[in-house]
Amino acid sequence: MIPLIHILVLAVACVFVAALLVFVFQRNMHIWLPGYVAGAGARRHSRAARRGTVTHVLFAVVDHFEPALKPGRDPAQIKDAMLDWMTRYPQLAARHRDSDGRPPRHTWAYPVESYQAEHVDQLVQLCRQGLGEVEVQIHHDGDTADTFRAKMLEGLSNFARHGVSVVPGADGYRFGFVHGNWSLDNSRPDGRWCGVNNELIVLRELGCFADATLPSAPSATQTRRVNSIYYAADDPERPKSHNTGISVRVGGQPSGDLLLIQGPLLLDWHMRKFGVIPRTDNAALTGRYPGYPHRVDAWVRLGIAVTSRPEWVFVKTHCHGALAADRDALLGDAADRMLSHLETSYGSGAYRLHYVTLREMYNIVKATEAGKIGNPYDFRDFLIPPYKCVE
Repeated sequence: MIPLIHILVLAVACVFVAALLVFVFQRNMHIWLPGYVAGAGARRHSRAARRGTVTHVLFAVVDHFEPALKPGRDPAQIKDAMLDWMTRYPQLAARHRDSDGRPPRHTWAYPVESYQAEHVDQLVQLCRQGLGEVEVQIHHDGDTADTFRAKMLEGLSNFARHGVSVVPGADGYRFGFVHGNWSLDNSRPDGRWCGVNNELIVLRELGCFADATLPSAPSATQTRRVNSIYYAADDPERPKSHNTGISVRVGGQPSGDLLLIQGPLLLDWHMRKFGVIPRTDNAALTGRYPGYPHRVDAWVRLGIAVTSRPEWVFVKTHCHGALAADRDALLGDAADRMLSHLETSYGSGAYRLHYVTLREMYNIVKATEAGKIGNPYDFRDFLIPPYKCVE
């Protein structure tokens, strides 16, 4: 006969496992955890390969910058958001420099559907101070390829008037992209907030050079593939074609329809729920979860890189910089501490720190693919030149 204490222990263990499984599926961790665990060996190999070499850390902040996204938002809140960025960000940037002597570089992905000229003009002022660049974001729902293309073309035309998209003559626009609501390529299971199964193809045809939407966890739009820089081929008959893809590698060639630059997605064992379950770190900078030093260190250790060049590490974070609750993580003391840690820990010695925009990160990825060596800083304008607003 089994002792009662053994039965009780087994019952408690079963309850714990059941609760853990519920937690995993509610947070959609079953989508990405297998890929994360499977990549552990590659991450260890990447760290081993970097030993004895100088590691270059390419750090970007891609902002889902939405000051006027919600209809009827209080104009005073919108004004405060823009004023904060116009005043506090230059002050913050003036206190920090990377290994190349450059200040932090921010990427504002501005929504085309809530375009207001005065906001883009203000962001252009920051761009002209060398503090960042403006890219493209869209929130849309129930679209077809044709209606999506029309909305994007209208937005790109608006942006071009401010010089925040490169317009190389007859070749059209070149722009970086973030999908609002995370629903790139119709990736929500319920089909909301997109509708376009061939969105990757349409983006390529419009001139998108790279997507920076991911990671999107805990959203169900998160892909199985994580912590990667890769090409995805679109299947026009099915959603979420970017679930898989071909890694960018040194000496390789472009493939598929769109390049995706993912940010870090990992488990944070420093911050555990109930003291047991690790927090999901999706590289979002928020007021409640700013860029703590242990997060920065984990992002670098993760070693997102182009295959065969592990010593060039790409760290793409994201944020919602127009939200009042998150601005301290981007403009205040929390941001100061994050940048100071980056510069102290990765600015010299065995590391070199490079603040980059999404455009610059893309250029360096492509230079790596082409086999370029040396200082990544030299390749920040490798294919896509600086936007016209700063020429």
